[in-house]
Amino acid sequence: MPQFADDEFVLADGTDARLLPKVLLHDHLDGGLRPSTIIELAEEVGLDLPETTPDRLAQWFAESADSGSLPVYLQTFEVTVGVMQTAQALRRVAREAVVDLAADGVVYAEIRWAPEQHLRRGLSLDDAVTAVTEGFAQGTEEAAASGREIRVQQLLCAMRQADRAEEIAELAIRHRALVAGGVCGFDLAGPEAGFPPSDHSDAFDIAAEAWLPVTCHAGEDGELDSIESALLDARALRLGHGVNIVDDLEIGGEDASGTFVTLGPVAQWVRDRGVALEICPSSNLQTGDAEYLGDHPFDLLYQLGFAVTVSTDNRLMSATLPSLELVRLADEFAYDLDDLEVFQLNAIDAAFLPVEDREQLADLIADGFDEVRR
Repeated sequence: MPQFADDEFVLADGTDARLLPKVLLHDHLDGGLRPSTIIELAEEVGLDLPETTPDRLAQWFAESADSGSLPVYLQTFEVTVGVMQTAQALRRVAREAVVDLAADGVVYAEIRWAPEQHLRRGLSLDDAVTAVTEGFAQGTEEAAASGREIRVQQLLCAMRQADRAEEIAELAIRHRALVAGGVCGFDLAGPEAGFPPSDHSDAFDIAAEAWLPVTCHAGEDGELDSIESALLDARALRLGHGVNIVDDLEIGGEDASGTFVTLGPVAQWVRDRGVALEICPSSNLQTGDAEYLGDHPFDLLYQLGFAVTVSTDNRLMSATLPSLELVRLADEFAYDLDDLEVFQLNAIDAAFLPVEDREQLADLIADGFDEVRR
């Protein structure tokens, strides 16, 4: 990962955001590799890289991803996916992801990835998932040995532009487990425009019949009907990004009481049902959802009562960490610790965990924030 200065993690009140316990719902395994690891793995498999030093490679990823276009942004994954084609590489990347997140104060994470993209060197789908499960377990143990407790689960993604969604849904069901690093849900990822969730309705039927929770990339690059399809066809309990829900808001005039906002039927449903929005602010700026952070709809959605959560999407491509996303939002919208705690509690409410586990996690978050406040 890029090197960050310590002062980048400091909130306006002087709190180091790394000390805050955090919950992460939207983080891609192939978007969070350490640049040094990419270089080492690329040498092992003979893959040419655009840069050959960690700092310059990290800069290349950030600059290439900062395109204003989701399809162009996704092209950077050819490099990371290219070095993640063996069980050994998958275990290493998974282990390091857990260690890096734990070092940033994350106590619970659901990390997503697409097994179908990691079969070029002979791995089966099941072999790939087993390797990542092992890597997550190793990372959890390594973090615990350094005094940092973290729990990690997998979300398996099907690529919406491909035709293996049913197979991936069945794969997720086979590997579903509440063990360290186990699979907890199903997702649809990839270029959104032109590939609605309804194209894969059979896969979502398979997940529903097995009571497997579903989140779905929607409202990042597609129209409002992509969100509708995620809710209706995918039966999504959360929306990956979901920021384009603002297209179903009508913002009127102002008076002494504030600005008038009318919610359309989709936005009304999402807000009233508490469907969590897995918002990734830095990534959204890179793919053109807003020109600058102050123009991002995050605060509008928060003020309107939507269940907003804060995630990283791709830590490498967006040159970010969970703590940095919180600092950037707090600086832009004058959020305090109470606001940042709400975002964590929203994420816990939406986590694919049994209610008893979510209650314990909520207590952990509350205790951690209280400790920082003292």
